Amino acid sequence: MLSFIQGSPNQVGKRELVRAFQVSSADRPAFKALLRELEDEGTIDRGRRRKFSEKGRLPNVVILDAIRIDADGDLVGHPAGWEEKAPPPLIYIDVKTEKQSALAIGDRVLARVTPIEDGAYQAIPIRKLPGGPRQILGICEHTENGNLLVKPVDRRERQTITVTKAQSQGANHGELVLVAVEQSSRKRAAIGNIVERIHDAGIEKALSLIAIHSHGIPHEWPTAALEQAEACTSVKLGKRTDLRETPLVTIDGEDARDFDDAVWAEADPDSENVGGWHLIVAIADVAHYVHAGSPLDRVAYERGNSTYFPDRVVPMLPEALSNGWCSLRPKEDRPCLAVHLWISKKGRLKRHKFDRALMKSAARLTYEQVQAAHDGSPDDTTEPLIETVIEPLFGAYRCLEKARRKRGALALDLPERKIIVGSDGLMTGVVKRPRWPSHELIEEFMILANVAAAQTLLRKHAPGLYRVHEPPDPERVADLRKALGSMNIPLNPPSSVHARDFNHVLDVAKDNPAANLINMMILRTQSQARYEPDNLGHFGLALPQYTHFTSPIRRYSDLIVHRCLIGKLGLGDDGIETEAIPDLRDISDHISMTERRSAAAERETVDRFTAAFLEDSVGATFEAVVNGVSRFGLFVSVTDSGADGILPIKRLPNDYYEVFEGTHTLAGRNNGQVFSVGDPITVRLTDADPMTGSLAFDYVDHTSLIPKTQRRGGRGGKQRKGRNPRTQSKRTANKGSGRQAHKKIK
Repeated sequence: MLSFIQGSPNQVGKRELVRAFQVSSADRPAFKALLRELEDEGTIDRGRRRKFSEKGRLPNVVILDAIRIDADGDLVGHPAGWEEKAPPPLIYIDVKTEKQSALAIGDRVLARVTPIEDGAYQAIPIRKLPGGPRQILGICEHTENGNLLVKPVDRRERQTITVTKAQSQGANHGELVLVAVEQSSRKRAAIGNIVERIHDAGIEKALSLIAIHSHGIPHEWPTAALEQAEACTSVKLGKRTDLRETPLVTIDGEDARDFDDAVWAEADPDSENVGGWHLIVAIADVAHYVHAGSPLDRVAYERGNSTYFPDRVVPMLPEALSNGWCSLRPKEDRPCLAVHLWISKKGRLKRHKFDRALMKSAARLTYEQVQAAHDGSPDDTTEPLIETVIEPLFGAYRCLEKARRKRGALALDLPERKIIVGSDGLMTGVVKRPRWPSHELIEEFMILANVAAAQTLLRKHAPGLYRVHEPPDPERVADLRKALGSMNIPLNPPSSVHARDFNHVLDVAKDNPAANLINMMILRTQSQARYEPDNLGHFGLALPQYTHFTSPIRRYSDLIVHRCLIGKLGLGDDGIETEAIPDLRDISDHISMTERRSAAAERETVDRFTAAFLEDSVGATFEAVVNGVSRFGLFVSVTDSGADGILPIKRLPNDYYEVFEGTHTLAGRNNGQVFSVGDPITVRLTDADPMTGSLAFDYVDHTSLIPKTQRRGGRGGKQRKGRNPRTQSKRTANKGSGRQAHKKIK
């Protein structure tokens, strides 16, 4: 009977056993006693509907909680409400069907399960269920009674979660874990169970992991994708154009490891284009190695883009490709998709041509090296390249710069900061990223190549993805116009605003003490750039057609554009053909989401590293700038490190404060104290929490005193008498410091 139960693909009940063994009425008491004996021994389980199965075996249909994605890219689940002492079985949830493709970590699903090898199960979803226990990422802390307290890493989660020893999965003090909250209310303590142990003790080395797991960024490689990447080899010349004698060079940051674009320029010898230039932008031929539908393609699509943290990178492609065969290393043959660009002396793109080629980078250069060589201080690497490579690049760049100024591309001036991390994984400081013409040179070359790609897709009526940046919302522009009006800076009406109108404002305000504020106000007025299968233009760059073509190692959008160009231009059999166009709407929505996901994770991680860096400086005073006002206080940014934090309103001089959104000010009703966005302020650090990345400050020094009559204006208007502005419901204005600002619109 035990063999029958163990061998059955489904659970069996008494009826099936009686029928299978032809149990007579006289044998029924012995039959029932035998079943009880097997149950008492723990050999079989009595499951739902009083049916029997092998001990530990799940019923046919169960409710599962999706908890993680494993190294092979499979969604793994646990039975909901698992209460056994033994760990839950490994359950692979099949999400290949179109109906269930939306399943993700944290979802609850009704599924049909089938045993597979080694005690694991395969689950076929029947339907997605609402509810499911809320899952929170947190750090374990031991208590005296042996239980654990899990402190959430999300600053919005205020309750710690109690986990009993039996539900702890053996987690230790200081570990980063994922906990399912089973019970929580304001009156009762939150209780939960640990569903995954993520990282050993030592939170200072897990700051990036917090963001990776809290945002669900895939970071483990499926075996099939790794094997495919490791099997890649060099490329023969074949039908490719030979560019190995052309001294193309890569120009990147000093800490860059993947080099996916190379550039070259010469004065155009065409007598009809005097003063013009011939440029080549060569991009790593990722499409040669990553074919549509392959394991590498699936993992690249899932990630959508590379994600960059201060101490690590989560690349879109395995290292064998991203730092190997798809990286344009110096003195090594590499396949590329090259675009020849001919521009006039005014920087206008006259014509272009795409080629599949084989190149050999002449040198791996840094922005600093190239700038120093151009300024007259070459080193051993750049000195032989000054006349033949570097100066022609700058010559072409000067023409492109003229064209950019003429078309009125948005020219925000927002400094970027770089987190310095030591070999121990801890932040050691922060520096302002330099901005040299060598940076702008590469930027202009890449923009021109992207324009050429977009024009080709449109001219050939080819499918494609476009980088879209729509004009700002008229209401936002109207708000900005009012705020600028209070500073006597004019701006065109919302219905007719152009990027060059914002540039005019920036020119007028460049010597204004509030210049940084005005840059931030203009940035916050802009819409969010995204990917679309339809060309809608790029407002910020003032371009009627634009796409992303130049970074296929780190952006899936660029890989799709490469395939579209290859297919339509007949450059190989690994492009997208007309009869096999993928769903570009779904792809554009997905990669726009993954881009936002990465940006949020990167931003939060910088906050956590900064909080960890400043943890030992609690009590110290800092010079800062007000970068936001709200009804509950000020948002401030420390001048030397760029660290952002909150200065609660209760820490300001005692008064009733009113928010005036039109002028971005917080004003005391009685004492005349005014805090405006852009004001310098002295603050004292009172709290730094690396887990949440939050900083809190105390007020040290006042900023300005102005008469009450000058405080009115903007959307704040007059307040009704007797109303306490601390409890007044007002929209928060100007939160944040603008890190990664250019990512928003480019």
